Amino acid sequence: MILDEILDQTRRALALARGRTPLAELEEQATRAAPARDFRAALRGRPGVACIAELKRRSPSKGWIKREANPAEVVAAYQAAGAVAVSVLTDGPFFGGSLDDLRQARAVVDIPVLRKDFVVDAYQVVEARAAGADAVLLIVSALPQNRLVELLAEVRRWGMEALVEARDRREVERALLAEARVIGINHRDLRTFKMDMALAETLRPLVPLDRVVVAESGIRTPDDVSRMRAAGVDAVLVGEGLMAQPDPGVALRELLGRP
Repeated sequence: MILDEILDQTRRALALARGRTPLAELEEQATRAAPARDFRAALRGRPGVACIAELKRRSPSKGWIKREANPAEVVAAYQAAGAVAVSVLTDGPFFGGSLDDLRQARAVVDIPVLRKDFVVDAYQVVEARAAGADAVLLIVSALPQNRLVELLAEVRRWGMEALVEARDRREVERALLAEARVIGINHRDLRTFKMDMALAETLRPLVPLDRVVVAESGIRTPDDVSRMRAAGVDAVLVGEGLMAQPDPGVALRELLGRP
């Protein structure tokens, strides 16, 4: 299954990263980084649905989307088009990204930046903060419960927030049990890549109103955004539908109904 392949590759890359940069050195870099921006606050209290716009060069299922994408140009256009946060895929083998993409993005926007990767170890949390990330992704299905709790604590120790991703009732329950404050509902099953666009509508009622809910994947049209608004989500995360267009910034304006 593709998720298992990605996690295996992630663990191999993690071992190499530890060999290049010891944790103590990385923590020193993270301590010197500019303070984290408030990812959760950026998603709340907006009229309509907030948007996290994603820099995504490649998809494991579809191949290259925009190989030549310039991170700084893309995220600057996203911010100008109304994104309240940006997501940067930093996985190389499967998504064509890197931590350098994140650094470039963080340097040109003043909205929060999410490191979108397969985080399985506290080292990656520190790595994200050292590169300037304000938030990281934690996938419930990829983590045992004790590790999910430990990683959430590490994220908050560094002043960041986590987007905790779930796909079914049990995973939502696990996210809430871990005291996640921002819960993502991914319409795409990362094991099969099948889509279920009704998932946010089904799972949103399980999440208390004091938490932030983000609908992820498959959102491509203003009607999709309206559907998520009607479902009661706080924000949408959109990447592939924007990156596949000639101008991702213009595509975001059209998605959000902005002139």
